[in-house]
Amino acid sequence: MRYLLLIYGDETLWTDPTPEQMAAEMAAHQAFSDATTAEGILRGGEALQPTTTATTVRVRDGELMLTDGPFAETREQLGGFYLVECDTLDEAVAAARRIPEAAVGSVEVRPVMEFD
Repeated sequence: MRYLLLIYGDETLWTDPTPEQMAAEMAAHQAFSDATTAEGILRGGEALQPTTTATTVRVRDGELMLTDGPFAETREQLGGFYLVECDTLDEAVAAARRIPEAAVGSVEVRPVMEFD
């Protein structure tokens, strides 16, 4: 089963990282990607631009409505995701706990709806 690991954190902490902080963060994510690729469970993942770049789309009665920013104001923002394929939720949770942001933010593990 595929699981999406949604990475949430306070993006204001990353508005002006030092080169050393950015290098350490990228190295931690590369280590996670390398490990989960070697385990054969990583199917994809991306980092997202800050929520200030988001556009929310709604269609009501056939009319397009656009709103700047994310769908909802939150203390933590969606910063990226990984897509993994695991046999069980426990295995997906074990992968999620190794994502660097799990130690400072949160990682939501959500099964992907599979259509035949």
